[in-house]
Amino acid sequence: MILDQPKPIHEHPLVLRDIPTPLPADGEIRVRVHACGVCHTDLHVIEGELPPHRLPLVPGHQIVGTVDLLGPGAYRFHVGQRVGAAWLHSTCGRCAFCRNGSENLCPQAQFTGWDADGGYAEYATVHESFAYPIPDGFDDVQAAPLLCAGIIGYRALRACGIRQGQRLGLYGFGASAHLAIQVARHRGYEVFVFTRSRSHRVQAEALGARWVGSADDAPPDRVHASIIFAPAGALVPKALEHLEPGGTVALAGIYMTPVPALDYERHLYHEKIIRSVANATRADAEEFLKLAAEIPLRSTVQTFSLAEANDVLVALKSGCIDGAAVLAIDAP
Repeated sequence: MILDQPKPIHEHPLVLRDIPTPLPADGEIRVRVHACGVCHTDLHVIEGELPPHRLPLVPGHQIVGTVDLLGPGAYRFHVGQRVGAAWLHSTCGRCAFCRNGSENLCPQAQFTGWDADGGYAEYATVHESFAYPIPDGFDDVQAAPLLCAGIIGYRALRACGIRQGQRLGLYGFGASAHLAIQVARHRGYEVFVFTRSRSHRVQAEALGARWVGSADDAPPDRVHASIIFAPAGALVPKALEHLEPGGTVALAGIYMTPVPALDYERHLYHEKIIRSVANATRADAEEFLKLAAEIPLRSTVQTFSLAEANDVLVALKSGCIDGAAVLAIDAP
């Protein structure tokens, strides 16, 4: 599915087209894609809220498949091995951020489905050092949402500073939040979920939320930390109002609508913290995939064909997907 020019998703800008099968470069592997998760970031790229880095483009960055071909010098995986690829496509490896463990902030970082063709296709290439073995406990479709929704939720949990026995707020209950709540409950956090969707509230309760409501509702207690998954800046002051002194609100999206003006006394005083969560490192991905298998996490997944990508993204924008959406790529 090719994006030639960013357009509103209701105009169906993705076009099904045959393109040459890519060849892996030095150190790369070619992956025969079996499943690719559908993410809000894909929507931001397709609609132009994230300015295009290259066109035409194959979106998609939650890729699961099998190694089909090894490029020159590639030796980490073998042909037929199941692997995943995520949002972080490459980094420079030399800057201060890369050297100190913050490669997610590398100024030369490139991203799958934005700088490089992604997984809305039968084949994709990725450098072997930015690919991950998939744990055996997950089939291809179940594994796909782990590779972005899961990883970014895991990094956001770490960034918000929540500790065992404390109360955690989750704003928005899509693909990331329905995995993050499972990690949170596993670690002993009480979870309050703020979402407009009735079906998402039912799902949150089934996954162990102590309280569910909308962002306009007052929870029974203030929370010690919150994560905002929805790309809505208007949620920031609301989350800060429901936050305990010294708490953190982590913003887990790559894109967000403008944040309204904040009142210092009402929203920020008492050492409250706002921080963004930018991308994720390979170490985040490796730690999370190991944890996901240990718990084990279970993705709620709705599956669609590659040709349905436009329709899936329309449904995602409308909040009509429960859990995660995944494109199942048919064998040629």
